[in-house]
Amino acid sequence: MITPDGCAVDFYALMPAFGEPAIVHDAAGAGASILELGSGAGRVTHPLAALGHPVVAVDESPEMLSHVRDAETVQARIEDLALDRRFDAVLLASHLINADEPTRSTFLDVCRRHVADDGCVIIQQHAPAWFAEASDTENTRDGVIYRLRDVARPAPDQISATVEYVAGDRRWTQTFTTNRLDEDVLAAQLAGAGLRLDRYLTDDRSWFRAVPVAAD
Repeated sequence: MITPDGCAVDFYALMPAFGEPAIVHDAAGAGASILELGSGAGRVTHPLAALGHPVVAVDESPEMLSHVRDAETVQARIEDLALDRRFDAVLLASHLINADEPTRSTFLDVCRRHVADDGCVIIQQHAPAWFAEASDTENTRDGVIYRLRDVARPAPDQISATVEYVAGDRRWTQTFTTNRLDEDVLAAQLAGAGLRLDRYLTDDRSWFRAVPVAAD
């Protein structure tokens, strides 16, 4: 089963977390309520719930959400989400922030509407340095082969490529385009949504924490 954005449900149900839950837990604080946007099959949801966080997992794919346990689920596109609830932390992972500018702005607006005024938004982006370094590569992790191929740069600060996953005799591919955010662009995008950068959470700046800007 392939979701509308090209993700393979079977693969995401198989893939484990790779350190993301610890980053989110440390940034959100123990016991924080978390709204996870684009949860997929729950590879980050499940460890967060195990760490004691009440999680609301949002995804547009009912097939993805059928794999989620120990969390409330909401089937919706991120763009359409309007829960009339606010959370201690909102999680926007999976490099969704690297979408095109209109989509990125919409995602950040959704984050701001759903985060408490004293809460935080935790965001994963492609590390800025990766855009200069990206090339066709292959590596293996936890028995899964990851291949990045057909890397192209159709515009400045933009990469298109195909990622291929191989687990045993199963193989999945997904083609994507992603956009680099320099610090000025990121600051402007956050400000437009009523947010500001609080701090980077990793040395490569692939994870950061934003907080709401107090209203005048």
